[in-house]
Amino acid sequence: MEYLQEINSPDDLKKFSIEQLKTVCSDLREFIIEQLSNNPGHFGSSLGTVELTVALHYLYNTPYDRIVWDVGHQAYSHKILTGRRDRFSTNRKLGGLSGFTNPAESEYDTFIAGHASTSISAALGMAVAASLNNEDRHVVAVIGDGSMTGGLAYEGLNNACSQPNNLLIILNDNNMSIDNNVGGLQDYLVKLNTSFNYNRFRNSLYQGFKRRNLISEKEKNIVLRFNNSVKSLITKEQNLFEGFNIRYFGPVDGHDLPNLIHILHNIKEMKGPKLLHVKTVKGKGYEPAEKSATEWHSPGLFNKDTGERIIKVQKDQPKLYQDVFGHTLVEMAQENSQIVGVTPAMPTGCSMSFMMSAFPKRAFDVGIAEAHAVTFSAGMAKEGLIPFCNIYSSFMQRAYDQVIHDVALQKLKVIMCLDRGGLVGPDGPTHHGVFDLAYLRPIPNLVISAPYNEHELRNLMHTAVYGNEGPFVIRYPRGQGEFSQWRNEPQILPIGKGRLLKEGKDIALLSIGAIGNNAARAIAEAEKQGISIAHYDMVFLKPIDEEILTEVATNFKQIITVENGVIKGGLGSAVLEFLADNKFNNVRVHRIGIPDEFVTHGAIKELQQIVGLDTESIFQQIVKLSQPSQHVNSVDENVSPFPTAR
Repeated sequence: MEYLQEINSPDDLKKFSIEQLKTVCSDLREFIIEQLSNNPGHFGSSLGTVELTVALHYLYNTPYDRIVWDVGHQAYSHKILTGRRDRFSTNRKLGGLSGFTNPAESEYDTFIAGHASTSISAALGMAVAASLNNEDRHVVAVIGDGSMTGGLAYEGLNNACSQPNNLLIILNDNNMSIDNNVGGLQDYLVKLNTSFNYNRFRNSLYQGFKRRNLISEKEKNIVLRFNNSVKSLITKEQNLFEGFNIRYFGPVDGHDLPNLIHILHNIKEMKGPKLLHVKTVKGKGYEPAEKSATEWHSPGLFNKDTGERIIKVQKDQPKLYQDVFGHTLVEMAQENSQIVGVTPAMPTGCSMSFMMSAFPKRAFDVGIAEAHAVTFSAGMAKEGLIPFCNIYSSFMQRAYDQVIHDVALQKLKVIMCLDRGGLVGPDGPTHHGVFDLAYLRPIPNLVISAPYNEHELRNLMHTAVYGNEGPFVIRYPRGQGEFSQWRNEPQILPIGKGRLLKEGKDIALLSIGAIGNNAARAIAEAEKQGISIAHYDMVFLKPIDEEILTEVATNFKQIITVENGVIKGGLGSAVLEFLADNKFNNVRVHRIGIPDEFVTHGAIKELQQIVGLDTESIFQQIVKLSQPSQHVNSVDENVSPFPTAR
C-alpha cells in the first residue's frame, strides 16, 4: 500500500494529485480485502463505494461539512480515512469499532446508520438547520444498497423541495431497478447538466425572466419544471426525482474517480436540493465478489488469494434456525397451496430463498420496505392466502403501526416470523432484536410465541396455520439450534400453554424461547449442588399460561424468569402483573434479561456474559437465591439480578 499509511484524516487526501488518489483507492481496496478476510464484515458494499468516499472527503471539508451515510456498512472506506485505520482490525468486535457509523465513535460519523432509508430525512434536517443558522455548511446524503426501496426515503424526497436547503443526495446505485439507460446521449446530458457554462446559462435565463417581471420568486419552480420537461422530451423518459423538483444529474460511473471528482466539484455550490445518480459495482476490485454480490455481502472468513470462503462445518452440526424455518416453509407450502412467503430484502438471510426457489410465484421480496411487507401480507390474508411474513426482529420495529392497524385490528391471519430475536452479536445495538416481546405484548389479538428448539419452531409454524385463525408471531434467535436431527413430525400445540421441562421443589424458573437452553444447563449445574429447580418452558408470551403461573405461585416462594429480550415489558413483567392482579403477595420474582440500555456489539457469547444471560451467570443467580438470607416472602419484588454497569 503506497499512500494509505500517510492518511490519518481527510485533510491528508488534499495533498495528493488525482492520479495519486487512484492509488489511494487501490490501497483502500487492498486494505479492506486483507482485513475482512481475517475479521468478517460487510464486504461487497464497502468495496463498491471506495472512489465515492475518496472523492467526497477530497472535495468537502469534513467533519464541518456533513456526509450522512445510509446503511453504514457502505462506509468502511470512510472509517479508514477518518483516523480509524489502525483500529480497523477491531471492527465489530467487543470493545472495538462499530460495523456502522456512530457519532459516539467519531466526529466524522454524523448519524447512526444501522437501518436503511434514513439518510435523506436526516441530512435534510441538517441542511435546513445549516440554512436557519446561516452556516456555510454542505450536507451530503449517500443513499444506496437498496435503501431507495424504503418508504422513508420518498418521504424525505417529497419534503426536500419545500424547505430552504442545498442538500446533495448521492444515489449509490449498485444494480437497482430505478436505473436509467446508459449511453452516448446520457453521457452528453451528464456533461451538459453539470458544466459551469450550462448552469451559468440556465441561471442567466432565470434572472433575465425575473428582471423583466416575467416570473416571480414563487414561480421559480416553473423554470425548473420546464427544464425537466425538455430533458424528458429529449430522452423520452420521465425522471422520478425531477418530479419531486430535485435537480437530477446522472447516471455517472462511480468508479471513474477523475470524472466523479469533476462532476461533484461542478455541482458542489449549486443552490437548492439536487441528486447525483452514481453507478457502482458491489465488490468492485475483487472478482469473486463482483460475480456474486449476494454471497459476498457479508461472506465471513475467506482466503483473499483464492476467494475460497472458509466455512467451518462439523459432522452432525445443528441447523441454523433460519434454515429450519426455510425448509419447513417449503414442506408446508407443498401441502398447502394457500401458503405464501414475504420478506423485505432478506431472502438469503432469513432463508426465504428456499421458498423462492421452490415456489417463485408464491414468495415475494418486497425490498427494504418492512411496513409495506406487513400490509402487503395483510392484503393477501384478507383474500384467503396464508402469508408467512419473515422480518428480522429489529427491522419489524419499522412496521409497528402496520402490525397494529393492518393486521391485529382486523384479526388477519398473518404469520409474522421474527428472525434474529434477542442479542445478535457483531452488528450491535441497531440489530439486536431485544424489544419485540415488550412492544408486541400490549397489542390485542396477537398470539406471541418463541420456540425452545428447532422441533418447537416447526410445531409453532404448523400451529400458526392449522391451530389458530388470527395473527401469530414466532420469534427465534440467530444461529444454530440444538439438534442435528432437526426434522420432527410437527404437532399442533394448544395456544397459550407452556410445558414443564423438569420438576423441582426449591425454585421455579420460567423461560421463553431458545435462551431456556442456557437456563437448563445452569439448572443441571445447580442440581449437582443439591438445589432443586423446576423448569417451565412458557412457549407463549401471549396468551400466557395462567395455569402454570398459578401453580408456581402456589408452590414456590422464589421465581426466576429468563428471556432474551428487554427486562422491561416482556416475560418477567407479564409474570409480575399476573401475581399482582391475583394477589399472590408472598412470591419473590427475579428477572433475568436485557438491562435498560443499548447493548454494544461483540460475539453473542460475550454479550450474554455482559448482561447475565449465559449459563454461568444464570447458575450464579440460582445459587445466590438458594441461600436462606434470600428467602424474603412478604412482598413481590421486581429484581434485575445484573446491574447495567456490569
